[in-house]
Amino acid sequence: MSYEILETLHRLLGPEHVQSGTEAGARYHVDFSHENACVPLAVVRPRTTDDVAVILRTCHAARQRVVVQGGLTGLAGGATPQPGELVLSLERLTGIEELDRTANTMTVQAGTPLQTVQQAAADAGYVFPLDLGARGSCTIGGNIATNAGGNQVIRFGMMRSLVLGLEAVLADGTVVSSMNKMLKNNAGYDLKQLFIGTEGTLGVVTRAVLRLYPQLPSKITALCALHNFDATVELLRSLQTGLGGALSAFEAMWASYFHYVLAHAPGVQSPFDREYPLYALIELEGTADAPDRARLESVLEAAFDADVIADAAIAQSLRESQSFWKIRDSIGEVTPTLQPMLAFDVSLPIDAMASFLAQVEAEFARSTEPVTNLVFGHIGDNNLHLAVTTHRHDGLERLCDTVYSAVGAHGGSISAEHGVGTLRRQYLHHSRSAAELDLMRRLKAALDPHGILNAARVLPE
Repeated sequence: MSYEILETLHRLLGPEHVQSGTEAGARYHVDFSHENACVPLAVVRPRTTDDVAVILRTCHAARQRVVVQGGLTGLAGGATPQPGELVLSLERLTGIEELDRTANTMTVQAGTPLQTVQQAAADAGYVFPLDLGARGSCTIGGNIATNAGGNQVIRFGMMRSLVLGLEAVLADGTVVSSMNKMLKNNAGYDLKQLFIGTEGTLGVVTRAVLRLYPQLPSKITALCALHNFDATVELLRSLQTGLGGALSAFEAMWASYFHYVLAHAPGVQSPFDREYPLYALIELEGTADAPDRARLESVLEAAFDADVIADAAIAQSLRESQSFWKIRDSIGEVTPTLQPMLAFDVSLPIDAMASFLAQVEAEFARSTEPVTNLVFGHIGDNNLHLAVTTHRHDGLERLCDTVYSAVGAHGGSISAEHGVGTLRRQYLHHSRSAAELDLMRRLKAALDPHGILNAARVLPE
């Protein structure tokens, strides 16, 4: 049967679009989690939506399972093939089709890298505000499939807020095209939501209409040192009140993360001459540098007088701003020193974060092996990241149980922005009720009755 499918795809698409799993190379064997690498049956690389429809129609008829791949930057195992699966890679489905200055939108194909979209928007005087460390490799389709967040969610929202319309191909090859450009469209169901954040389990996104924002002339970055978590939250609220909608980023870094990066990432320096328990990287975007800077300074001075912040440094140049951001973005630089590492991406109510971390640290302290736990996050959008390791493979599942049980106990989500994939699906019950899980299964059965699309992902067995 496998041979027949490949022969059919060769005939329908041409041999240049289809390679066996061994011929295609190791890059298709695993996502950035580096776990459970597997040689797929074959790798198919379509160039058009019609190609995707042909592939899925063929696989649907043959009951052939398919895993969808974008930039392979995911950490949840969702794009890693399983035995016998066909890889549907969207790497050739790239390009910016249109930038509409009247509608403030950009129409792109799903395989287009995020950085390409950001640069095209900037060249035209706009901003596409989704931003994350994997910007050079991750793709718009993957960002949509995982409802990606990143550094500016506090102002612009997650990917769900940045997609006005999209095109997707269902498991049976049906093309659903809803390339809406309007902010308001309440004519029936908002079908694009079936494909945003559902990790390719209900359909394959092939094109999208993205929302753009005018590029503002002023951007000011500051790094603050704080006494504790309560002070960090108080600073966030003071900035939101004092700066209004101008606050575009608020990144909290606990001492464990901040000082580990300083010690292990090349070219990273702290502007402070002593260590503090917490740090906050903040950024505002506005219309005029001098008054915006004055507003920020006023808020920070009041916070200093109230003993909310212990120290602060405001970037005086683009180079200084980049040096502050390098501290936050250096998780990729230090990750090799932490292997084998567990990367947790969780959401929690802000008032539960301190209690959650205290519970997790207490559990880690009882471990027979020393546990390194580097904590950072966006917090203003409820997101925390934990990079956890004992430098041993033994006991990693126990650490997962510890963290996800604590997430559930504090009313949080086991996935904030990286998806569920294969590596987190057994923990989904900590965040979703039985009724919710049942409804998800019913949607999956309705749109993919043969279970060929990203099977055994997201939903627990």
